[in-house]
Amino acid sequence: MISIDGEPPDTDPRATDAAPANTQAANTSAANTSAVNTPVTEVRPAAGPAVDPEGRLRPVVLTGRHVRLEPLGHGHHDGLCEAVRDGELWNLAVTLVPHPDDVGAFIDQALAAHRDGQQLAFATIDSATGRVAGSTRLMAVNLPCRRLEIGFTFLGRSWQRTAVNTEAKLLMLTHAFEELGLNRVEFLTDFRNSASRAAIARLGATQEGVLRSHMVMRDGWVRDSVLFSITAAEWPESKRRLTAALAARATPAGLPGETEAAR
Repeated sequence: MISIDGEPPDTDPRATDAAPANTQAANTSAANTSAVNTPVTEVRPAAGPAVDPEGRLRPVVLTGRHVRLEPLGHGHHDGLCEAVRDGELWNLAVTLVPHPDDVGAFIDQALAAHRDGQQLAFATIDSATGRVAGSTRLMAVNLPCRRLEIGFTFLGRSWQRTAVNTEAKLLMLTHAFEELGLNRVEFLTDFRNSASRAAIARLGATQEGVLRSHMVMRDGWVRDSVLFSITAAEWPESKRRLTAALAARATPAGLPGETEAAR
């Protein structure tokens, strides 16, 4: 399935230099600890503050080993169409993924929302191939209250349940908490999407409640949405989980963004 809003929907202490001599088990343990604690991603904000003088999120490229998040633009149009066709994502009932014919309007809407200070949308780029794997965004931005939502995430079928989605979440959360200095990040998912709900919880997010009759889906279904959040106090543990999953070259099944319903 695909990743759409909170997932389809999962501190960095230094490793010590000293290790017991002639003890293979100890060496193995130290190696495992190092793998977990070694950062596998980096955030590269644009020059200057992360917020522009008009109070909008400044466009930024977030780069990791497996994925690169680039501010979404019309140059990504054809690649995004290919990703959407990979699995016919627009046909999934719990999502709001655009049909390939509507991708141009989808990009226009994302750019307008950024100009209004509401969102910052990304094209999700597979670092290994350079192909567009999907899209995701920082949305419902409220900088005075130091919060936003990660949502409208979707990935072509070829990239679902891979390190691409896990690392994208890590990059965006790192940017939100460590660059923007936010207090909370929210995720919303369709109540019917049990896999997505479980996946968001594995990120370390807390379920806060159900928003009843929250959205009308394209087929007319009136959706109840489940609200989750990660707070700044919870972020170090969530970061540890995501970093460990990447270091182990394993992506927990169903992390946010694989079968989620886009807002």
